[in-house]
Amino acid sequence: MALQYPQSNGLVPVRLSPPILCLIALTLAGCQTFFSDPPPEIETRPFRMKNVAKSDVDLVTETNIRMTLDLLRDLAIKLYKRNPQEWRKAGYEGPEQAAWAIFLNDRKDAAVLGGSRSIDALRLTFEEGYGGDRVYALVEGIRTMILAAYKGKQEFYMLDDLDPQKIYNAARNIELAAWKLGNERDSAGSPFLLSNELEGPVKNLSFERVFGKMIALQDSMARIIADKNNRNIKNVIQSLARAVFLPI
Repeated sequence: MALQYPQSNGLVPVRLSPPILCLIALTLAGCQTFFSDPPPEIETRPFRMKNVAKSDVDLVTETNIRMTLDLLRDLAIKLYKRNPQEWRKAGYEGPEQAAWAIFLNDRKDAAVLGGSRSIDALRLTFEEGYGGDRVYALVEGIRTMILAAYKGKQEFYMLDDLDPQKIYNAARNIELAAWKLGNERDSAGSPFLLSNELEGPVKNLSFERVFGKMIALQDSMARIIADKNNRNIKNVIQSLARAVFLPI
């Protein structure tokens, strides 16, 4: 049975059936839910007074570095799982502990790098005479190289000035490290570290995807900063087989 509202002030009576009333009620309830607090899986960044002194590019740069380091930590864990002999060299209990120690600057075997950082640490990964943890050398090399490209900072303000060429060079170095990881061999013909798996019924290209994301983040950030500061980036074209790590 339809409901009829009394005529008031000359308005035309409105007849609403119960199904229509139910539909309106459900729609309003849905709208209330939609415009309420964001779902828990969406993280919102709290406002801080110091953000007033940051430009949009500063905030994007900070997000870029956080995403890059998150990807690099994931890469470290994946490499340790494929190369358990490496995390055992320093006496860790598992791949996660060895990986987290890199990012907490709390490695038991920090001395094995001999103070090498950035591209110098990267080179150790592919030196046959190096007896230390090769995953540590690779990941610490990329980590310190990224930080060097961003002037050692992870927080930026309007007056900070970054060099897009260094960030572009960092992208090329990550690209070269990924290539070496898949192609460089020791004198016995074995890879220095196991990564992608191309043999067998199931191919594992997850390492390549992580490297690709890190490279894309640096390339896009270099372009953003170059456009902001009206600078040019010198493109470097090398044959990967003969390429060298670029200075940062």
